[in-house]
Amino acid sequence: MTSAAQFARQAWIRALQNVASIDRSPHLILPTLIGRLAQEHESRTALASLEDSLTYRQLERRCNQYARWGIAEGLEPGDCACLTMSNCAEYLAVWLGLTRIGAVVALAGAQLPSEGLARTINLVSPKLVIAGAGQAGALSLARERLTCRPASWTLGPPSADLASVGPALAAHSGEPLPESSRAPPPLDATALFMFTSGTSGPPKAAKVSHRRLMQWSLWFAGLLDTRPEDRMYDCLPLHHAVGGVVAPGATLLGGGTVIIRERFSASRFWRDIHDERCTLFQYIGELCRYLVNSPHDPAESEHALRIACGNGLRPDIWRDFQARFRIPRILEYYAATEGAFSLYNCEGEPGAIGRIPPYLRHQQPVEILRFDFDTGAPWRDAAGFCRRCEIDEVGEAVGQGRFEGYTDAESSARKILKNVFEAGDAWYRTGDLMRRNERGFYYFVDRVGDTYRWKGENVSTSEVQSV
Repeated sequence: MTSAAQFARQAWIRALQNVASIDRSPHLILPTLIGRLAQEHESRTALASLEDSLTYRQLERRCNQYARWGIAEGLEPGDCACLTMSNCAEYLAVWLGLTRIGAVVALAGAQLPSEGLARTINLVSPKLVIAGAGQAGALSLARERLTCRPASWTLGPPSADLASVGPALAAHSGEPLPESSRAPPPLDATALFMFTSGTSGPPKAAKVSHRRLMQWSLWFAGLLDTRPEDRMYDCLPLHHAVGGVVAPGATLLGGGTVIIRERFSASRFWRDIHDERCTLFQYIGELCRYLVNSPHDPAESEHALRIACGNGLRPDIWRDFQARFRIPRILEYYAATEGAFSLYNCEGEPGAIGRIPPYLRHQQPVEILRFDFDTGAPWRDAAGFCRRCEIDEVGEAVGQGRFEGYTDAESSARKILKNVFEAGDAWYRTGDLMRRNERGFYYFVDRVGDTYRWKGENVSTSEVQSV
């Protein structure tokens, strides 16, 4: 067995073992798991940003303060709170604390102008909105366009229409919240709303359950084999699933440290990686392209990285990226915030987005359907059924798995394709065109819908047109 195949097999086994533990502890959710991690790693740094750092114990106490503050503000299980905030250590403490008491936290983009922020808030009708210091101005302007009337708070200085969270938070204890005060929500309760175009149309609020948060964190902790000595470089938006859950969740579960930066900087990237002694970093493909096109940096090969993990690394720059920057392993994968399945390229096959090992194919049904480019939908025969693509034939990828959907039922229904191979079956539509080679590796080809990626964000062409 080659080293790549051996690494892949071990990664799959660790990930599967990790995720199997979820049903053995059905009352354990990520916010309460933070308390267990604090007992084990107490004074170790959990989150480090340029503005602030939190040890595991400090993170637990800050989460507990937000939980108590949320109860005092009248948040009941199922109520929504909206958060718009730049990347920093405090960001995770806010939503972990509020989801501990059963609230659903909607993670709005930190760069949204007031009109976009108002549209986002109106999608979820929150009971309260929290804005970072840099987002307070946009929230003040957005309030005029809201169809709901949430209480409005800022993590910065107070203003005429925004109260400051700081003084209110200081009045609450950081001690663990007793279940008699508020029991943790069940695994299948919704924890977050994350905004995504879903490859077509304007942004939608995707539901993310506590179970999904545990799955993402435990799965990637297994794939990456995260350890206490690991330091994850995270410069991706914390309001996204990858930057905000996968990267920090996997690292924290291993007892490591998450190095948070507000945004990606090509000129500062390798110096940061070197100075912060990072062993892991989470990428998106566009980030890698910027780095490959950047001038030589003496620090670009003087690092302790062992794995780069992410999605969207283009085949045409893969080898240059790995060779130039001396990346020992690249773990590319394919996933969507609301997706019913994911693919993982644990073997490091250049350009591939994943492969399903033979021993897991029965658990992860994924097919590529022949596509009708005239109708923009999977092709159907005279009997009305779809047909699987041949080797290397391009078609739309579909899968079966847990689909939690959007807050909008009509948008959710459009993601489900029925009567695919037989009457009554149902498959999740990715909206992505792929091909699969004879070795079982999947390759991304294009998107079916009307969105595209720009600087790590899904941009809807209908939104561009309206502007």
